[in-house]
Amino acid sequence: MNQQTFSLIAGVIFALVSLLHLLRSIFNWEAVVGGWVAPIWISWFGFFVAAFLAYQGFKLSKKSQ
Repeated sequence: MNQQTFSLIAGVIFALVSLLHLLRSIFNWEAVVGGWVAPIWISWFGFFVAAFLAYQGFKLSKKSQ
């Protein structure tokens, strides 16, 4: 697997994670981890981090062509 393919796959995965965090934040879905209910602000933080990583992955996949 070359760098372009890896970056593209990573970008797609992080974009999906970002979308799920955004949907959880908008629809107030409950996330329970080991009995602990994760607050919504964690998903907002996760959305921005995952969106940034997706952007970087897509940018790197274009740059390495």
